[in-house]
Amino acid sequence: MDGFQLHPRLAADTHSLGQAALCEILLVNDAAWPWLILVPRKPGIREAYELEWEQQLQLLRESSALGKGLMAAFDGDKLNVAALGNQVPQLHVHHIVRFEGDPAWPGPVWGRQPPTPYEPAALEQRLAQLAPVVAAVQAAG
Repeated sequence: MDGFQLHPRLAADTHSLGQAALCEILLVNDAAWPWLILVPRKPGIREAYELEWEQQLQLLRESSALGKGLMAAFDGDKLNVAALGNQVPQLHVHHIVRFEGDPAWPGPVWGRQPPTPYEPAALEQRLAQLAPVVAAVQAAG
């Protein structure tokens, strides 16, 4: 994946959980929600349709595995999946587990409250919860 660089804002706002066949797997540094991002390791891609057809399918496989794993791990009420890119142009797909009654329910999480960065112990706990989810994403494809 020559030439790929993670956008600086994504790098600053996330923890890397590893790589799948196509995507970087990132944990957003906001403990308020289980919130992961997939970033295809392809330089200059802003939209999913810009990926080659097989890459689009791989993104869907990885996204589906991530969503399924997150909902199983956290027993959420809804999974929000979005690729906005208004502030970060690099293609990245958010996967956010939502719960009825969470601080932003039923609205979007963006701009609702300042991020709550993970404390070290909470981060370790979240990483342990996510380990089987990440393994499933890495196995997708």
